[in-house]
Amino acid sequence: MPHSDPKTLVSTAWLADHLNAPDLRIFDASWFLPTVERDARAEYEARHIPGARFFDIDEIADLRSDLPHMLPPLEKFLSRVRAMGVGDGHQIVVYDSLGIFSAPRVWWTFRAFGKTDIAVLDGGLPKWLAEGRAVTDGPPTIRDRHMIVEKQLDMVKDVTKVAAAAKLGSWEIVDGRAADRFRGEAPEPRPGLRMGHIPGSKNLPWMHLLREDGTLKDAATLRGLFEAAGVDLSKPVIAACGSGVNAAILDLALTVIGHPRHAVYDGSWAEWGMYNDLAVATGEA
Repeated sequence: MPHSDPKTLVSTAWLADHLNAPDLRIFDASWFLPTVERDARAEYEARHIPGARFFDIDEIADLRSDLPHMLPPLEKFLSRVRAMGVGDGHQIVVYDSLGIFSAPRVWWTFRAFGKTDIAVLDGGLPKWLAEGRAVTDGPPTIRDRHMIVEKQLDMVKDVTKVAAAAKLGSWEIVDGRAADRFRGEAPEPRPGLRMGHIPGSKNLPWMHLLREDGTLKDAATLRGLFEAAGVDLSKPVIAACGSGVNAAILDLALTVIGHPRHAVYDGSWAEWGMYNDLAVATGEA
């Protein structure tokens, strides 16, 4: 059985063994790119792991921002998760319907508010279903619970801090988009964005961190992938991607390998690629 860590990754077997634990809370954090014609909430309502609540990445967000699914204000995050019956002392497991895709974004969101008793389901719903485990279309029983949160400022980077890091070289910036998008050879899925990457950033496509069955690769392999991408792991790392969702997969991988200091550029390319006064590089890193 794969090793499970309730603060990073747990296996489907671990979740099955703990499914009826009174302190367990499960989130379905499925989300799809705008170009994919799938309705995550409708799919959740039709079929989900028993007890799971739906975490809407686009709604539990800062809707004052023009950027998609930015980290929500503290008060909004707190009110939403309390209303879903999540409180202090709960162990949270989050999964998505693509394996490991959007679930790490919710894992990172909780951690950005100081809640570390949360893990990503390794392999997600596809692995759970492939093993013939139970699903339901019934709603979970929910009671409002008390929770205390505190925003962890060093885990979130805005465009000003990323620009400074790119100029000074004080942080490594790792872009998780596909290589052709990083090089500026493929258009962005969101209209109006320039093509290319943040000058000085390195490219490690998030798909390379996963095995064929959608589970995360082991720590030694992950470390080797960062090093092969030219990332100096003696420096703190900023993870970026298209809109801050897949950057959280990089952040999860950095946690698994024991990297001491890393953050997510919340706006990612959806923000950087929008501003003409920010420099853009093309080609290889």
